Amino acid sequence: MISDLASDKLNFIVNINLTESIRTCVHCSLSNNLPKVVVSRGSPDASLMLIGEAPGALEDEFGEPFVGRSGQLLDSLLNSVGISPTHDVFICNVLKCRPPNNRKPTKFEIEQNLPWLEQQIRLVDPSIICLLGATAVDVLLGIKGSLSTHRGHWHDIDGRLVMPLFHPAYLLRNPSKDPGKPFSLTKNDLLKVKDKLSTFRI
Repeated sequence: MISDLASDKLNFIVNINLTESIRTCVHCSLSNNLPKVVVSRGSPDASLMLIGEAPGALEDEFGEPFVGRSGQLLDSLLNSVGISPTHDVFICNVLKCRPPNNRKPTKFEIEQNLPWLEQQIRLVDPSIICLLGATAVDVLLGIKGSLSTHRGHWHDIDGRLVMPLFHPAYLLRNPSKDPGKPFSLTKNDLLKVKDKLSTFRI
């Protein structure tokens, strides 16, 4: 772990300076909608980063990612495997502003937001990244289509371990907790992440 002073400085850079920079961004049409900038939540010195697609309505209202039903489910899953959503994880999205009507981000919007995400990854410097949903997997790994084949498998990006996971919104639409169903598979995937995460804390 980094020192308390270094952690405070990193928190300032990631959550305050970066937020101010993103707020002035006018590179895509999303800035015309006057949404809140949704940068992150969690710990900026965490070894684990979770990346989703884009803010939704509640995220836009409160200015934090994953605070609605998907976020509550995500927090519950993390806690169930012994990962603290507050202390062990840095959570963000590919897009920092909400697309109108929660539509899928356009290729241009993703391209314009990608430098902000890349800067977050550099600043937080996580050992493990989990990609929540197909958009994040496509953007970071270049893998398109269904996650059923790719979720739960490790990839490498610049020396970081990267694992695709089902998005919590998908789990809400598929709530069965029976073995082999998306909810159960995601919990097992997070247990793999927890086990790997423990090796970076030794």
